[in-house]
Amino acid sequence: MTDKIKIGIIGCGHLGKFHIKNLIELKKERSDIDIKGVYDINPEKMNAMKNDFGINTFSNKDELFKEINTIIIVTPTVTHYEFAKEAIEKDINCFIEKPITGNLTDAHELLESANNRNIKIQIGHIERFNPALLALENYELNPLFIESHRLSEFNPRGTDVSVIQDLMIHDIDIILNMVKSEIESIEANGVAVITDKIDIANSRIKFRNGCVANLTASRISQKKMRKMRIFQKDMYISVDFSRNSSEIFNIIKDEKSASVQKGFLIGPFEFEKNKIIISYENKTVTDINPMKYELNKFFDSIVKDLKPVIDIESAVDAVEVAHIISGKIQETQIKIN
Repeated sequence: MTDKIKIGIIGCGHLGKFHIKNLIELKKERSDIDIKGVYDINPEKMNAMKNDFGINTFSNKDELFKEINTIIIVTPTVTHYEFAKEAIEKDINCFIEKPITGNLTDAHELLESANNRNIKIQIGHIERFNPALLALENYELNPLFIESHRLSEFNPRGTDVSVIQDLMIHDIDIILNMVKSEIESIEANGVAVITDKIDIANSRIKFRNGCVANLTASRISQKKMRKMRIFQKDMYISVDFSRNSSEIFNIIKDEKSASVQKGFLIGPFEFEKNKIIISYENKTVTDINPMKYELNKFFDSIVKDLKPVIDIESAVDAVEVAHIISGKIQETQIKIN
């Protein structure tokens, strides 16, 4: 689509700093990207980026927009709509950190604005690029039941939205991409503990193909946990996003088939006069930097005119489910009160 990707970054906070680091690394590997500079409403943060990385700074976003054709939006969620809407209307490619917006109305408006425009938009659901999940690419996944736990210690960063938009949205996105079926029903419970928004939530999503997903997210936990368990016919998979590894247990009912299976074999076991063997594999990928990888995929989509891995439609779907979950929790709280 373009000979040179002229990149601007909006947001010089905690996450913005990581984006800048990875962009600088990518610039060493790609001759088609040009980092034009950064903008943040806080001049001190911008100056820190300039001093630390030698990156150019802009005193206002309008000057930045004039110099670029691609923007990386790494600002608080409540400001995503404002910056993305302007960028889209100027036909600027957009990488928007997750979630795409804090509410469903803004998400739909961005989707409508993006229609029929010759630009690429990717949303930063970084867990899709986690090595633990990438390790499953060669497996056929047909989940019957999924259980996810995403728990973290309290951190004021990210509390401009509820734990559903902040943490659970990761697993919503992954599960929607994995199951690929329409949703039949959603149940949810949650409570605000420290902030004035939901800090801990649980949701049960039932899909029309029979799969059920049980999601728990908390930002007030004592210990961190980022795990997903996937159950399907003859297979159980445990995904540990924190350790970048997945464990795969595969049931083999044919001893001849077992001899060609990879991994460690357990058994055989007798079950209903049949012999069952379980193969076990621990898949660990250590040479992938998820943020660098997702940015690289985004730039590839621009240069090669490919569909972004996580496009705006997928991101809006995740926000829609998050919106329903939030609504269900509000309904429950009204009934209690």
